[in-house]
Amino acid sequence: MFVGAVFFPLLGATLAGFFGRWMGDRLSQWVTVLCMVLAAICGVTAFVQVALHGQPTTVTLADWLDVGGLTIDWALRYDTLSAVMVGMVTFISTLIHLYSVGYMSHDATPSRFFAYLSLFTFMMLMLVTADNLVQLFFGWEGVGLASYLLIGYWYEKESANRAAMKAFIVNRVGDLFFMLGMALTFWTFGALNFNDIFAGVDAARASTFTGLPTLEVIAVLLFLGACGKSAQLGLHTWLPDAMEGPTPVSALIHAATMVTAGVFLMARMSPVTEHAPVALSIVTIVGASTAFFAATIGCVQNDIKRIIAYSTCSQLGYMFFAIGVGAYQAAIFHLFTHAFFKALLFLSAGSVIHAMSDEQDIRKMGGIWTKIPITYAVMWIGSLALAGIPFFAGYYSKDIILESAFAAHSGVGMYAFILGLIAAFLTAFYSWRLLILTFHGRPRADHHVMEHVHESPAVMLIPLLVLALGALFAGAAFEDLFVGHHQGEFWHGAIFNGEHNHVLHAAHEAPAWVGLAPTVIAIAGIALAYLMYMFAPGIPARLAATFPGVHRFLLNKWYFDELYDAIFVRPARRLAQILWRTGDARIIDGVPNGVAAVTLDAANGTARIQTGRVANYAFAMIVGLVVFVSVIFLGFK
Repeated sequence: MFVGAVFFPLLGATLAGFFGRWMGDRLSQWVTVLCMVLAAICGVTAFVQVALHGQPTTVTLADWLDVGGLTIDWALRYDTLSAVMVGMVTFISTLIHLYSVGYMSHDATPSRFFAYLSLFTFMMLMLVTADNLVQLFFGWEGVGLASYLLIGYWYEKESANRAAMKAFIVNRVGDLFFMLGMALTFWTFGALNFNDIFAGVDAARASTFTGLPTLEVIAVLLFLGACGKSAQLGLHTWLPDAMEGPTPVSALIHAATMVTAGVFLMARMSPVTEHAPVALSIVTIVGASTAFFAATIGCVQNDIKRIIAYSTCSQLGYMFFAIGVGAYQAAIFHLFTHAFFKALLFLSAGSVIHAMSDEQDIRKMGGIWTKIPITYAVMWIGSLALAGIPFFAGYYSKDIILESAFAAHSGVGMYAFILGLIAAFLTAFYSWRLLILTFHGRPRADHHVMEHVHESPAVMLIPLLVLALGALFAGAAFEDLFVGHHQGEFWHGAIFNGEHNHVLHAAHEAPAWVGLAPTVIAIAGIALAYLMYMFAPGIPARLAATFPGVHRFLLNKWYFDELYDAIFVRPARRLAQILWRTGDARIIDGVPNGVAAVTLDAANGTARIQTGRVANYAFAMIVGLVVFVSVIFLGFK
């Protein structure tokens, strides 16, 4: 069961990837779906046994590394944290695989797509079941590779190639810090196995590195690594561009796999980060700033998938500032509920795109809710959960995060609480902006497009309906286990809280207005969206004309791409051109090419002497004889 949950997706990827042409496209699709169903059965069963029945275990597969003082086993660690992730990843990924059968039905190479999709799932499962940092890093790099393959799946499009390269390169920046953190961890603890690291934390609390507390440096380095995978402010620029991949890829990246890896890493390393208060303050500030920053951008975007992508970036900010204030359980709870409603929103957007003949601009939609009523209904459910409206899944997980930030009773906690409330208002606003412009008002699409608007097939609608149930009930069903009075028995020590950390308990005792504020603010955001886009649709254009600088600033995503282009891309390109033209063409190629040119010129000169005329040869011989006699005569003299 424990092995099957992880390796069934690899089996599906192998069969579809290497034998897809022999099996045929249809069989390849259903083989990978079947493997994912088996993985989901194993994953959910493992969740029940490990998390609900309190039976954590570690399955050792093989000896992996034994070099000097470093010994690493290839093992699957199943504690509650891993079991939650495995159950969620396998379940969500199975639904996305099933949805993809319909969505990718007209694609030229579906076996390749499904092989990549299953490989992506396997790598994420390797990451969350890792028993040591090296194995975790294997999965970490694996999801990076798989995301590159999936974002650039339609490699005929230059924009897809650029987006895939951008995701790969930006993540390498974060991965550098991850590797440095891993190296410092080994230098400090003499081991990379989690059990050995966590057992040595107390002894390492007094150690320093370059004059700084070692645990603080490790926590900051690992967080910077997490910023790349989880698209936090500064290393977020790859996330919206990842929308160039097929919609099921966007759903898998944003709901269950790559972007949640950083949150998982910080929760897994909670025994270390609990003793790094400065690092946690940095995490809180960056997370809260990301939640606000991404929400402001989502308010003006026009691509249906990019709006949802920025909502992911914003929700990840919530998860990180929950970790920063010590509410690790709340962060994982929001990660869990977010998987359901974010997968639902992306797949619903895919259903809209499918119905609109691949149109993604919400300005060219409108008036379609009666033609695709099921998609419309489930997108409402996903949006209500995202906005945190009672009693949908996001209401429970987002509220406990905001209450924890308030209960932290610190400056950075209050900073996170205020920006979190603002982000909640903006989230509700842009969610209903998307709903209204997509489904309501007069049709703004081409007449021929509107004639062909139709509901998606059953193979796409069934996953949407299942995810809608998760977006409705996952929060209420699991709140008590994840963050309630029984959370101690549920987590079984998989997440560590120090003796000083009582933030979750304090959150439950926060004033009533703290719990009520997010709901009131979200309703206000929805009301504003209705006012601006239903009752007075001329307001947005007037605001854009009145504040053109602000509108342009948000539309251009705070100019991060332009800033990085000026600071990094253009100088790197100029340096590359100099090294190419001077170092490569003139020096490296110039030396052998120069020698070759001299040899060729000498050969050509020699060839011109060989005229084939006897008189010329006789004259040359006479000249040579005269020179020879003259030299001898001068020598005797």
